[in-house]
This record gives sequence, C-alpha cells and structure tokens, in this order.
Amino acid sequence: MSIKPPIKFFSGRASMYLSEKIAKSFGQELGRTSIYQFSDGEFQPAYDESVRGHTVFIIQSTFPPGDNLMELLMMIDAAKRASAYKVVAVIPYFGYARQDRKDRPRASIGAKLVANLLTAAGVDRIMTMDLHADQLQGFFDVPVDHLYASSLFVPYIKTLDLPNLAVAAPDMGGTKRANAYSRFLNASMVICYKLRKKPNVVEEIKAIGDIKDKNVVIVDDMVDTAGTIAFAASMMKSEGARSVRVVASHPVLSGPAYERIEESPIDEVIVTDSIPLQKHSDKIKVISVADHFAEVIDKVYNYESISGHFIR
Repeated sequence: MSIKPPIKFFSGRASMYLSEKIAKSFGQELGRTSIYQFSDGEFQPAYDESVRGHTVFIIQSTFPPGDNLMELLMMIDAAKRASAYKVVAVIPYFGYARQDRKDRPRASIGAKLVANLLTAAGVDRIMTMDLHADQLQGFFDVPVDHLYASSLFVPYIKTLDLPNLAVAAPDMGGTKRANAYSRFLNASMVICYKLRKKPNVVEEIKAIGDIKDKNVVIVDDMVDTAGTIAFAASMMKSEGARSVRVVASHPVLSGPAYERIEESPIDEVIVTDSIPLQKHSDKIKVISVADHFAEVIDKVYNYESISGHFIR
C-alpha cells in the first residue's frame, strides 16, 4: 500500500481568521508564509517552510479587492514551483461567480476567466461552497468539490422551532435552492418575482405563494447590497407575514447593506464566515463553516466519499 503524501495548510491574508479555525478543527497548525511588499503596492508571497512532496491546501476567499485573488494565484504558483505533490485551493467564497455568461454585448465572462487563471497557476483541485450557479463547476478542468451551507443552516432553522414555516426564493433563479430547503424543513414554498432596471437596483417585487401568518425564511447564496431582501421583507410583512428571516451563505454586504438590514423588518440574517463581517449587527447571526470544511478536507485527503455532506 502506497504511503500518502503529508498534508499542510496555508492561508492567504484575507481568510486567515477562517483558515486558523479550519486547520485547528483538522488538528494541525497553519504553515508559515511571508509576503514581500514592494513600495508601489506589488507583493510576492513565499512559503517559509518546505512543501516538497506535500499535499498543500491553500485557503483564501476571493472577495474584493482583486489582490485577494492574485495572492491565491501566486501562492498556488509558488507551491507548484516548490515541488508540492498536489495543490488544492479551498475557496469558501468564489468571487466573480456572478459573471457566468454574457448578459449584454461585449461583456466578459469573469467566472470562466478566473477558472482559467487558477488552472494556469497549477491548481490540482478546487474546494468551494455555494457557487452562484451550480454549472460553474463545468468551467474547470480539474475536480471541484462543491459544498452546500444548507447542511449547517437547516439544523439551525430547526432549532428555532418556527410554526407555519415558509421558505422563499428571492428570484426565479433561486427556486432549486429554496425547494431543497422546503423539503428538508417540511415547509411550504414561496417564489419572489423581481424586476431590475439595472444591477443591484430592484424596481418591483411580488410573491407567488401564501405568506399570510407565515414565518418566512428567504434563502439565497449571498447578500450584497441587501436591497432585494429588504424590499422582499417589507413586502412580505405588509402582506401579513409573522416574521421574515434570511439565510445567505456569503455576507458580501457592500454599500448600504448594513443600514438596509438594520432599517428593514427582517428579524434575522443568518450567514457563514466565508467572508468576514465589516461591522457588528445584532440582526446578523454567523455560523462557522470551519468544521464543515475540515471534515470534507479530511475525507478528500483520505480518498473517502463526501456525498454524505450534501443536503441539497
């Protein structure tokens, strides 16, 4: 029987807070790295310990600024050039995923470009969570482990013991995700129809389904400016919903997001720590994905099935 190569964990600067928890849950410490910073802002990451012959897991979410993505690419490149056996990029939040098609003339497909860059850098495997669209896995020519935060969110929602529960999709594209939650929560389903005149601006939203006297849980992959969920919560409250909660894997929370959440009738926003919060809010509940990723990393490393980790 062949001996497995040793394993090491490393982190980009943007995800250090999460990487430390993942490594601890796995039972290891993070490997040592350093960043040489040039005076013009250019930087060069390097490993301060040997990775020769190791399976290297590099943890970094690729939320803005673009330096986070560039740092991940350069760390992959450095590991390959240092003779790592395999390099796995653990990307809890895969940025640029909303750019998955040409939705207007002469537009880039940023998600495909990022996939190509990761492959060109030398990555052997991708591990990520709740992509904006499942089909993005097809952009890669290397294996992709696509995890779902539903395995964390569903148990939490069950602990709330909410009567007359309804699960809502914030738009037509989120119906598959909402349907999965409604099945596992034994809840009715509501679909929101929204009309956008431009990105991040919702002009009109309507609900398809019964929400009167319901405790509604809106399910989405991310919250960006919070315009949609604030608009939807106000609409649902006006139509008789008892409470409105939001479940979203990735707390992008840009622009006026925090203010909109605070001023909205939303009772609670439940997110993961795939992206660090910039502000504290009593309305935002964070559930860590560290143990979830550590368990899946252990199974991938030991060539075991990970299908049991998927609720969807």
